[in-house]
Amino acid sequence: MEAAKKIDIGAVIDNSKVGAFQVWVYLLCAACLIMDGYDVQALGYAAPAIIREWHPNPAEMGRVLSAALVGIAVGSLLFSMLADKIGRRPVLIIATLFFSFITIVTGFANSVNQLLAIRFIAGVGLGGIMPNAMTLVGEYSPQRLRVFMMMLVSNGFNAGAVLGGFFSAWLIPVSGWRSVFFVGGAIPLAITFLMVLYLPESLQFLTLRRKTEKVGKWLRRIDSTIPATANYVVKEQSTKGAPIVHLFRDGRAVGTLLLWVINFTNLLNLYFLASWLPTVITNAGYSIRSAALVGTTLQIGGTVGTLALGWLIGRFGFIPVLGTSFAFGCISIALIGQPAATLTFLFLLVFAAGLTIVGGQGAVNTLAGTYYPTNLRSTGIGSGLGIGRLGAILGPNIAGILLNRGWAARELFYAAAVPAFITVVVIISLHWVMKPQRAEVSKSEVMAH
Repeated sequence: MEAAKKIDIGAVIDNSKVGAFQVWVYLLCAACLIMDGYDVQALGYAAPAIIREWHPNPAEMGRVLSAALVGIAVGSLLFSMLADKIGRRPVLIIATLFFSFITIVTGFANSVNQLLAIRFIAGVGLGGIMPNAMTLVGEYSPQRLRVFMMMLVSNGFNAGAVLGGFFSAWLIPVSGWRSVFFVGGAIPLAITFLMVLYLPESLQFLTLRRKTEKVGKWLRRIDSTIPATANYVVKEQSTKGAPIVHLFRDGRAVGTLLLWVINFTNLLNLYFLASWLPTVITNAGYSIRSAALVGTTLQIGGTVGTLALGWLIGRFGFIPVLGTSFAFGCISIALIGQPAATLTFLFLLVFAAGLTIVGGQGAVNTLAGTYYPTNLRSTGIGSGLGIGRLGAILGPNIAGILLNRGWAARELFYAAAVPAFITVVVIISLHWVMKPQRAEVSKSEVMAH
């Protein structure tokens, strides 16, 4: 009897053209990230209207703005480890359905405490979206396009935040702040339905779990010449025990810690800006609509920045591009709070901060996705985002406390430039860590047959 043909999953994907099936995977993951970005940023846009209605002090509002981020920190760690055990597909579907329902519930909150609790619960669901969507995109992309496709699809988060700004500027004056959450919760229900029908599981994950029939079903959507019976292999090893422990093995410990620091400092700045910019602009005497548009400009900058950085990284590499980008971000943040700045100059500075800080975060997620092997990829991305969310939680909270103590906008943005500078230093230090690691990726084969 003739032996079954051995099929290398990675080689098939790397040698394939990007067809309709892979594009559909990208679109579904992008749709999840669009609504993820919309929901995460929605409260920042709604905050000026909530403050006018309920009159919380800045410190109280800071806690509310951070509540979803606390939930995301929990969800990023839990759902990413769960996905490396049970698969990306079920986790993405469950997380999307969960945050969709809780986002609708947000529109019924009647007090600051209710809003805080609801946003925390929603955040747990939101935490499962980014790491698993990014992992699926990376694993269905040929090596030559992997970084570009991961950054392109991750841009869905920024695009969703932009949509949230435009929707908020339109909906809040007409229908009130609650309508922002009703819209943001309804759309993911349709996305969940489409994922149940059409979203595949990671081929590498299925091979490591030796689920041959499913591997063949999805792989033949990429290459129809794959035989019905085959031995499928991936050049990685399955791991036992808690996946997060393996992030510190095989020479990955220093790289993991540095990626965590970068996520922490950059997300601190990102969510400080996203959460408080509309309120700071309103306090300066501008309308809620103008404040929402300034916040939207941050996300527009991030959308453009992710695409631009993706192209630049393809030519010059992660470290030089990200180091330069975050340096410009540091300068932009420091200049935002200048009292003499005109509204036009403010828009330009905020756009520059979005281009570098928000756009750079997509590149950091992609860097993590290329650093870890398949069996640790969701955990690697998710743990970095989970630690990063601690910075995201601190950013809005610290800003609220400092504003409550009478800090001027200029002092606030000077302080925010410090973690941006730390990000630059740590990014540069990765130059001595990442290159050796790539040579150490396991070349042993795991076979499903």
